[in-house]
Amino acid sequence: MRKLLFLVVLPAFLFSCSNLKQTVENKPTPSLKLISSIEIPFEETFQNTKVGGLSGIDYDAKNELYYLISDDRSMFNDSRFYTAKIRLFENKLEGIDFQSVSTLKNETGTAYGNWNTTPTTSSDPEDIRFNPKTNTLVWSSEGARVITADKEVLQDPSLNFMDLKGDFLGNVTLPENLKMQKQEKGPRNNGTLEGITFDKKYKHIYTNIEEPLFEDGDQANTSKGGLIRFYQFDAKTKKNTAQYGYQLEPIAREPNPKGAFGVNGVSAIQYYGKNQLLVVERSYSTGTQACTIKVFLCDLKKATNVKNHKTLQNQKLELASKKLMLNMDDLGIFIDNIEGLTFGPKLANGNPSLLFVSDNNFSDKQKTQILVFELVK
Repeated sequence: MRKLLFLVVLPAFLFSCSNLKQTVENKPTPSLKLISSIEIPFEETFQNTKVGGLSGIDYDAKNELYYLISDDRSMFNDSRFYTAKIRLFENKLEGIDFQSVSTLKNETGTAYGNWNTTPTTSSDPEDIRFNPKTNTLVWSSEGARVITADKEVLQDPSLNFMDLKGDFLGNVTLPENLKMQKQEKGPRNNGTLEGITFDKKYKHIYTNIEEPLFEDGDQANTSKGGLIRFYQFDAKTKKNTAQYGYQLEPIAREPNPKGAFGVNGVSAIQYYGKNQLLVVERSYSTGTQACTIKVFLCDLKKATNVKNHKTLQNQKLELASKKLMLNMDDLGIFIDNIEGLTFGPKLANGNPSLLFVSDNNFSDKQKTQILVFELVK
């Protein structure tokens, strides 16, 4: 992959709300080069659990161990996470060896409930991160906002801390705009907390909502992207310290039939450097099996802290900047529902590796993929 280089400073990208701007600095953009990939078979099981729905991944470099979380809402087995060894030899993925599986526990010390039978006690796991400073884990749940004639579930999203066995250690204090409401205010169902990442010193936790809050405007469509927020939490106090606006891309493909379901949102993030995140935007449209996955380098340095902004509409503020690093459509291979990424071990040439994992939604029509890229700075 070639490096992308912006030769001029672009003053600002202007959006539909003329007071929103996004400044892009004149700096080289790193690139990603695919070096290897494998698939985990749909029939894969481990210790009597169904391996699937892998929606988050992280790497413990000291122990050369990966953590992977499943988004099973206790419908196949209890909500859980795995540890695994991923064999990468001479820049080739040779396989994955699962080491353990642990049940996610709630504050009462019990497993989360089955979404179909006891939805108010269930969870919707999305991402997982390991903290080597405390030897603990943090994971996200999207919660739920379901309001129908025969069912009403309002369950707040959450960032939860646990030990390495899955026992509950606490959670962050949610800002008001992340709490589910019956009226169209706050998060959308299935569009809340997705990615998690620590900063370099593990003092801050970053997370994101997948789609816009109701008050921040419309969801992405094929002509225009929506506005989402990144959230920064203090890892010690567990309180929200900052929020930043981010402009999504439009939905990549027209759904077929026209008017059918389509979505574009941020499915994963990874800390890259001071004020910088790697951001995965995932677009899916009915009628196309593959997803369009774009990886951006996002910079929060000049972004306005919108923590006290009740809406991003009609505001004078600066959004996080973004530069495209990779559109996986350009790889010429099938790419499924990418939901997790992490830095892995250094490659033989000294460059960092970056691993992506896809969520097959427990469907035999989808694939669980692990892809390894070389990061070229």
